[in-house]
Amino acid sequence: MAQVDKNATRETKALYQNLKSLSQKHILFGHQHATEYGHGWSGDAERSDVKSVTGSHPAVIGVDFSGLSDRPEEEIAKMKEVLRKNVVDTYHRGGVTTAAWHFSNPASGGGFYWKDSVSVAAMALIRPGGSHHEKYRQILRTIADFAGSVKGRDNKLVPIIFRPYHEFDGDWFWWGKGHTSREDFIDVWRFTVSYLRDSLHVHNFIYAFSPDCKFNTEAEYLERFPGNEWVDMVGMDDYADFGRDGKYNLEAGLKKLKIVSDYAEKAGKLAAFTETGLETIPNPTWWTETLLKTLRAEKMKLAYVLVWRNDTRSATHFYAPFPGQGSAADFMKFYNDPYTLFEKDLKNIYK
Repeated sequence: MAQVDKNATRETKALYQNLKSLSQKHILFGHQHATEYGHGWSGDAERSDVKSVTGSHPAVIGVDFSGLSDRPEEEIAKMKEVLRKNVVDTYHRGGVTTAAWHFSNPASGGGFYWKDSVSVAAMALIRPGGSHHEKYRQILRTIADFAGSVKGRDNKLVPIIFRPYHEFDGDWFWWGKGHTSREDFIDVWRFTVSYLRDSLHVHNFIYAFSPDCKFNTEAEYLERFPGNEWVDMVGMDDYADFGRDGKYNLEAGLKKLKIVSDYAEKAGKLAAFTETGLETIPNPTWWTETLLKTLRAEKMKLAYVLVWRNDTRSATHFYAPFPGQGSAADFMKFYNDPYTLFEKDLKNIYK
């Protein structure tokens, strides 16, 4: 079971192996931006909405590399520092970091979303030989520089699960299926990994591949897969089958998770449920009756499940409970289930 980076740091290799063995009988719970901000608060030390409800932070903390490009240098430097502290603090507490990348279009306006009449199909432009390839290298150098800055008190680099170009099977992001060919997508993926690993000597990344849920077979799942030597973890994002807009199709959700888990098992990879959740969690037993039931249904081996963020300002944009929220009691049942692991349950995940 080889990792993408044979020169990965000892801690990165240990995290990989520990996630693999924990996933035999458990799943880590994750929450995006959990310790940066939450429902009605921002930047408080040692706080997360999950911890306020359960007494423990999530086992996996989601961060984002979106702030590392497309803004003034001094702003990027500030973002890097906030992010660095967050990642290192999580490491010291014994938790795990995963980084998504809502990457602003490097060739046009429109941000990371595809905006008609604004966005340019940039995957063909940033690949080797493309007009924006040099700019892309520069952006990756910023990411590599950040990766080299996250050192713990033990002077070790903190491992990060890096999940670029997620939900690429939809059209909402500029790297989405409708805006790039399969070849360009795979070329950019392979270049990204090899440039970070071989040229920039980033050895603390675990590389995660995660489409949205627009597949029904393994062949469809692997349509844009860059190859086993370029991916450490396979996952999927799925809100659609788990109650979004009041629509539940748990059978379909389970079938897709099983495709991911089975492929990982066969290929010697990690598997994860890289994003899910139910906005505002109107269903008071969603955690045990929807999520946990599905996760436990088929003896799948998933390293973690991550729900999306709790926005500071929006009263309705949240995916994890906070004290007093209607699903908090059920979330405690989910927390207390021996199958789920939170930060307090992790022991020496980097050893």
